[in-house]
Amino acid sequence: MSRPWEADPTAGMRRRLGRPPAELGTTNNIDKCPDIWELDNGDIAVIGRDLTDSYAPRLPEGVAIAEDERLVIIPRSTLISAKPDIDDA
Repeated sequence: MSRPWEADPTAGMRRRLGRPPAELGTTNNIDKCPDIWELDNGDIAVIGRDLTDSYAPRLPEGVAIAEDERLVIIPRSTLISAKPDIDDA
């Protein structure tokens, strides 16, 4: 059975959403996470800390993480800085 959506591993990174991690003060190295990127197919890539194992046992009802998925955490400032770059529906 196929899923309604699959990630495309061939999609390229189109543009950063929000400000760079170094500018936000969320990293001490400009080549490190956290970050949010729009892909050339319109999907979104989120770079953050993998906390799947920490959250999996205490997910709210109706929330699930597939074996090929990971739960990542990013700083609030990273998402807020991306808001102006994300189009409304």
